[in-house]
Amino acid sequence: MSRRGRVWSYTDAQYQPPAPYVPARDPYEPFAIAAVELAEGLVVLGQVAEGYGVVDLAVGAEVELVIETLYVDDSGDRTIWRWRPVSSSTATNGDNQ
Repeated sequence: MSRRGRVWSYTDAQYQPPAPYVPARDPYEPFAIAAVELAEGLVVLGQVAEGYGVVDLAVGAEVELVIETLYVDDSGDRTIWRWRPVSSSTATNGDNQ
């Protein structure tokens, strides 16, 4: 599947999801969620990258898949894929994580 797509819809999670969700911080901090349409025609729902929120999103804006640490436990890093808005700086600096 494509690593890039366009925002189809977005919102923020103002309330902590139920278990098995593990919050990254205590107390819980809301995060953005984006539904992204890929070139293949699929719409994939996922969290938005750390440091970005709904103010950074717009329907039709390009985003790319990145891998980030969700949390760390005794077994090591627990990673998650997220959608990061593509700006002129991320599009040209080669930072694809």
